[in-house]
Amino acid sequence: MNAKAYSGPRAWHHLYAPGVDPYYVPPVTTWTEMMCTAFEAHRDRVFIEYYGENITFAEMRTRAARAAAALKAAGIGPGDRVALNLPNCPWHPVFFFGAMAVGATVTHLSPLDAPGEVAHKISDSGAKLVVGLSTPELLKSFLPLLEKGDFPTLVLCPDPVSAQGRDCPIPEGATALSDFWGDHENAPFEVVKAQPQDVALLQYTGGTTGVPKAAELTQAHLAAAVHIFHEGLKTEPMSGPGMPSLVYSPLFHIMGLVVGLLKRCHEGGTMHIRLRYDAEAAVREIEEKQIKGFGGVPTLWIALLQVPDIENRDLSSLVYGGSGGAPLPVETYNRVKQLTGLKLRGGWGMTETGAAGTFVPPNMPDEKLGTIGIPYPGIDVMIADTDDAARAMPTGETGEILIRGPNVLNTYWNKPIETDEAFHEGWLKTGDIGYMDEDGFFYLVDRKKDMILSGGFNVYPLMIENAVHQHPDVSQAIAIGVPDEYRGESAKVFVALNRRAAPFTLEELQAFLADKLGRHEVPRHLEIRESLPMTPVGKPDRKVLKAEEAAKAGA
Repeated sequence: MNAKAYSGPRAWHHLYAPGVDPYYVPPVTTWTEMMCTAFEAHRDRVFIEYYGENITFAEMRTRAARAAAALKAAGIGPGDRVALNLPNCPWHPVFFFGAMAVGATVTHLSPLDAPGEVAHKISDSGAKLVVGLSTPELLKSFLPLLEKGDFPTLVLCPDPVSAQGRDCPIPEGATALSDFWGDHENAPFEVVKAQPQDVALLQYTGGTTGVPKAAELTQAHLAAAVHIFHEGLKTEPMSGPGMPSLVYSPLFHIMGLVVGLLKRCHEGGTMHIRLRYDAEAAVREIEEKQIKGFGGVPTLWIALLQVPDIENRDLSSLVYGGSGGAPLPVETYNRVKQLTGLKLRGGWGMTETGAAGTFVPPNMPDEKLGTIGIPYPGIDVMIADTDDAARAMPTGETGEILIRGPNVLNTYWNKPIETDEAFHEGWLKTGDIGYMDEDGFFYLVDRKKDMILSGGFNVYPLMIENAVHQHPDVSQAIAIGVPDEYRGESAKVFVALNRRAAPFTLEELQAFLADKLGRHEVPRHLEIRESLPMTPVGKPDRKVLKAEEAAKAGA
């Protein structure tokens, strides 16, 4: 539907690094084939390091072979769905690659999913087998479902890191990994030949009705996304074999999966994966392991900058720093640049695009801070009228971001109506609002569904948050719309302050924002909190605050 490559020049082509092909077309192949090639090409390199345990590419292939043999013995074959409820630990890549080897489709659960969310994803995907950890807090969502019965085979793996010395008994109705492994210890790595159109991943994302829907990503989609990421960044040192990265982004999330696991596998990189974030530990790991690449949501960097004596720590090994998922405070950007010499870089992508969309090129001028960058080579992006997708918006004018490329999904799983509504002549309508400037840089304004209608004006919370983040005392900000008898809606901003910062009033904030926002965009309400709600992947959670305000209004 949308794999057609473009051939004409684009406004951003001059911004690619020398050696990057503006007209790149990734080869049509499968992720399974790329996986097998990587295992052989990099067999002696360390692929995964997990709290002192080193796993080479050859050892990962051996473990994936055992997982594949056990899955096959359990009746899992081509097209069957296997659900992974795994945090960042070696069991995730072992079973992801094992599932790929038998031709199965992986669907990710989040270890933070509530029982109802788990039940929906398993039922909707038709998963025949679920893999999780035996650690109690990572198992609790399954217990009420196991008690009800009619649950797929549940295999539980041991993880000493999260168990922290505790006994982790296997509940009734579940299967211990030791029993599931059986006698497959020396199984050969037998791989079912995949076809480009085979569905490799069902990755759940929010639906317009609030019920998660699964993006159907094929073997070709994942392969194209990895090739596209590699082409856009291939001239940078971080993309070389053996380059070590420190990974906190969850592998069950599309960004952590594709940019972390799959891209690093393809390139022969070393991933130091960690279960949970600790800023002091992260600084120590960067120093001791000479980490080259590190990134995540802005709160990771904010916490890192608050590590005592951070200005005297050695961060000189870093050659790439990434920040995404939420607005980056200007003070954070400047402080990281001062300490490391690096410009924090990010981008934009979606579950539906295999995470690949736009990226901030290495030559970004400081005055472009806040941009989501330029499209990766092989991807085409346009800004369309929010009411008429056939009408392209002029440079500098705001509209809906549309995207097409060989990495973009064709369908949502069992959702033909939502699939039809999501596309216009091969372009995916993203629901994100943005614009492109005269130099070819794109900017994200907000989600279409989060727009505030205030006095007849469209107000975008993300624009408010970006402006508030320029205040030197602000570490986090979330803006939402609240009822307003005069305007219909007005903006309320929730703020968390930097340590030792003094609170300020609404009037003081409004004065600070006077030259940064239009009068209709300036917040009419302010609430300062010690911390703000975040989603499981570290993004600001507006839904929680909207629910709180709705409850207040109802009361």
